[in-house]
Parts: sequence; structure tokens; C-alpha cells
Amino acid sequence: MNTAVTDPDGSGWYEIRLHGRLDPRWASRFDGMTLTTADGGTLLAGRVVDQAALHGLLHQLRDIGLPLLSVSQVEPGAASYPITDSTTTGA
Repeated sequence: MNTAVTDPDGSGWYEIRLHGRLDPRWASRFDGMTLTTADGGTLLAGRVVDQAALHGLLHQLRDIGLPLLSVSQVEPGAASYPITDSTTTGA
């Protein structure tokens, strides 16, 4: 974990990549997160307030049923990598 982009409580900016397209109607379920779909994948990006919130978000995604490809902490405003079906790890 890169501690330069997170506070001790685990808050920070995250990119979560999923295999498969998550319909935009789900966006309201992930308050404050940006939902982007392209090339057969979905990217959720945004601020997470702490580790408990991150785990809650991951539980919601598990319940939806799309395979999780990666969870990465990023600098706020950092350019994200393209979403592709071949993406298997975070940067």
C-alpha cells in the first residue's frame, strides 16, 4: 500500500476495476464514486472515507456478482489506465 496517498485511517482515492459492464443505474449505490464502462469492463473511481467504507463497498460489489479485477489506491485526479478485458492487476 502506498501510504503517500492515504491517511492512517485508510481514507484515500481508489480505482476499482470489474470484469463486465455495470449498468449506470447502479451508480447511485456508490455515493461519490464515478462509474465508467468501456471495452467490457467497469471502473469505479473516487474517494473512500476509511477502511470500513472500502470493505463495505467491496461487499456490495461482491453481491452484484461481477468479477473483481483490481483495487488500487491512486493520487486524486491521476489519469487511470484504460479498461480492457485483459486487465488483471492494478498499477
